[in-house]
Amino acid sequence: MSEVKRRDLLAGAAAFAGFATVGLLPGTAAAATRQRPGAALPPSLSTADKAVVARVDARRALRHLKVLSDEIGWRIAGTESEHRAARYIAGQLRDLGYKVELQPFPVADKYLAGIRAKGEEPWQCSASPQAAVAAAEGEVVDLGPATAVTGDVGGKLVLFSRVAGKETDQAKAAAAAGAKAVLIANVRSTAFPERKAASFTPVLGETVAIPVLGLAEYHGERIRAGARELSFKVTHHTGLTSYNVLAERKATLPNPQGKAVIISAHYDSVPGSPGANDDGSGTVLCLELARVLKRLPTQQAIRICLWGSEEYGLIGARHYVGQLDEAGVQRISGCFQNDMVATSHPPAGTYWLLSVDGADNTTTAAVGAAAERLGYVGQTKGPVARGSSDHEAFYERGIAAGNFSWRGGEAPSQLEPIYHTPEDTIAKNISLQRLQVSLELIGCAAYDVARRK
Repeated sequence: MSEVKRRDLLAGAAAFAGFATVGLLPGTAAAATRQRPGAALPPSLSTADKAVVARVDARRALRHLKVLSDEIGWRIAGTESEHRAARYIAGQLRDLGYKVELQPFPVADKYLAGIRAKGEEPWQCSASPQAAVAAAEGEVVDLGPATAVTGDVGGKLVLFSRVAGKETDQAKAAAAAGAKAVLIANVRSTAFPERKAASFTPVLGETVAIPVLGLAEYHGERIRAGARELSFKVTHHTGLTSYNVLAERKATLPNPQGKAVIISAHYDSVPGSPGANDDGSGTVLCLELARVLKRLPTQQAIRICLWGSEEYGLIGARHYVGQLDEAGVQRISGCFQNDMVATSHPPAGTYWLLSVDGADNTTTAAVGAAAERLGYVGQTKGPVARGSSDHEAFYERGIAAGNFSWRGGEAPSQLEPIYHTPEDTIAKNISLQRLQVSLELIGCAAYDVARRK
């Protein structure tokens, strides 16, 4: 039997399975062929595409996101918050019938501060490892971008605006004046002035006897808006282990070479950020596609991989790839990495196909072709050269991989202004329409690859 005929038969079986398993009526199935959300052109879908499009639902994915972003919130590498997220993700995938493994790996210590202010939701930020680990409460005195202390700050919390390279001077001056703690509010970079500044770890040139916290710009704004009484506790998290959540569903048709398609995202976030878009959105896309693809016929295995500790240097993905022998590398047809796939930021209206070297590969070509079939002609860009996400780890081993993301139209460096900040929430930064488009693009593309030998 020719490969074309085999794929056609497989597509027919996919459509039957896709419609039958969810009890879709003919009218519902027909709805899958209507113009897609925000698409420039009507779709021209294959039968296999229809099996995916008829089932994916951003609203279902949002249920998972509410748990990850609203309930768990900050998911910091190696800490209990990240572990809670890993357990939730693993449980959902097991319930879908996937074989699930939690792959452990060590990560560095963290110094994190939990902050409370009257009338505010709890905050989190990083703290300096070169300062005292302690708890404190009291009135905040705002000294702005100063590097010296004027006035009486004894027994108080001193707030500075960050002056790059002068953090040690600010901390020493406050400590010498009798302050209980130093709060340094981050400021925007000159390279990306449109982006709000995230929490940061103050790196001091010498040890300081009082706590030194690296606040996000948002925290400084809230303090200056009236949250002048704070309490906080710094915790030194040691002996940390992070986890990759690895799930697999075997091929339904003969797969003598053991080939597999990976759909992936990272589930951790930076300190202080609930990570709704970065990368809760990619994580819930994976969970929803796991549900949609679990019974569709394929000639390759489907792997759903959620990486821990991406925000500290792609640690989880690199650990996973580093454990593969050469045969394991050869079995992976491609890795579809999803990182920030649902922002509601209006200018981020371009869906980018990113590969490390800018060259087309199995994943970027599949997403580009899916975009054409779905009617998104001219609304995607790429492949364009860019790393900075977990697809780098696969590229380094010669595995086809792409990173897929909503960003500004001029360059993939144009991210939403609240990237990595406490304001990366469902309420402020999630578009259900863009999440739906992402689900359809990746679902159709990954399934097209998985249907082939």
